[in-house]
Amino acid sequence: MGATYIESALSLNPNLAWAWLASSSIRVWRGQPEEAIEHVGRAMRLSPHDPQLFVMQSSISAAHFFAGRYEEALRWAEMSIREGPDYIPSVAWAAASAAGFGNLAAATKNTKRLRELMPELRLSNLTDLFPIRRPEDFLRLSEGLRIAGLPE
Repeated sequence: MGATYIESALSLNPNLAWAWLASSSIRVWRGQPEEAIEHVGRAMRLSPHDPQLFVMQSSISAAHFFAGRYEEALRWAEMSIREGPDYIPSVAWAAASAAGFGNLAAATKNTKRLRELMPELRLSNLTDLFPIRRPEDFLRLSEGLRIAGLPE
């Protein structure tokens, strides 16, 4: 239902950057990373100096993560963290991405930061933070965060 509203918003105003970002987020959660990157790219072109640019960068990180491009996902997550150091999703993408390609030092560092920002976060309540639709994507994220040190 939300996707329908976002599509409607984009048809009414194709220059609304945050509608493109919302469209990107939906595509991330639906397992469409390439379309997600395309949509958030459009959002960034429409609003290149947006004070919430780190949210857009985080969305790109998530899309690369689910596409299995962990180093690229980590690069975008780190950009997002520089702009918005307390943005929990970016720190989670950084931890899981680093674990995905075996950079355990970066994975551990980001998990420590994630636990500082959200001490109650566990693998068991990960769905509270990430509304991932596809089971294989959820497994990819939870496995990355498990390797990175997030407790059960």
